[in-house]
Amino acid sequence: MKITCFIEYKIDPFQIDKFTTYAQSWGRIIPLCGGELVGYFLPHEGSNDIAFGLISFNSLADYEKYRARLKEDQEGQNNFMFAQQERFIIEEKRSFLKVVPQTYQQAARVDI
Repeated sequence: MKITCFIEYKIDPFQIDKFTTYAQSWGRIIPLCGGELVGYFLPHEGSNDIAFGLISFNSLADYEKYRARLKEDQEGQNNFMFAQQERFIIEEKRSFLKVVPQTYQQAARVDI
């Protein structure tokens, strides 16, 4: 059963363009390092300082292998440095989740 690393970011809402650039870079880096990128999500309505990143793995062992590859990846290192230098991420939290299969990606069934 897959696990998903759920990353919650508290970001500087005045630097959302920089966070967007950061997220777009992960779109190239994460798959090359072995993560299945579900996506990055920016604030739209409501809180303007919370963003999310979701990355899936077959196991925690695969996540650890991914983290090792990521630390060696030059583009990954550059993206981490970009975030540190520009300070658009205020706080970052990680949780590891597993899906309840009967609830995942249930399409709407409303006739309009």
